[in-house]
Amino acid sequence: MKNIVFFLAAMSLSWGGLAQHSKKEVEQDIARHRAMAEAHEAAAKCLESGKKPDQCTKELQAACKGLALGKYCGMKHVH
Repeated sequence: MKNIVFFLAAMSLSWGGLAQHSKKEVEQDIARHRAMAEAHEAAAKCLESGKKPDQCTKELQAACKGLALGKYCGMKHVH
């Protein structure tokens, strides 16, 4: 039950925050998302080429510097 209450509270705060973004901020977010998507696509192609995952991760980190949080360009998945 606590999880549901926390989730609903978090969602209400996040939706409220969206309404406060200016058009320029939204356009900047869109550009960042597209740049992150391009970096992830390049990482996928890097892996497809047969390069080692560590090398592809380094390239992803370089491409995403300043775009997203964390060393996985704002996205980490399970292995």
